[in-house]
Amino acid sequence: MSCYFRHMEDIFAEAGIVVDKDNRKAVDRRIHEIAGIEYKDCPQAWRRVKEMTGDDAGRRAFVEKLKAAE
Repeated sequence: MSCYFRHMEDIFAEAGIVVDKDNRKAVDRRIHEIAGIEYKDCPQAWRRVKEMTGDDAGRRAFVEKLKAAE
């Protein structure tokens, strides 16, 4: 689960999200939902997140969606 979280620390910081053992699964589910990927398909979710955050506009949009889901 959430094999890609270590690569997203800066995105979590931008969104104001502190990931801990209590909310890790919920954050992971939100990311899958935002990415449009079935839950627990971490490799596919990470690929999609990288695509979505590949430019500044996409990154800002992803961060906003992550914040809104909080």
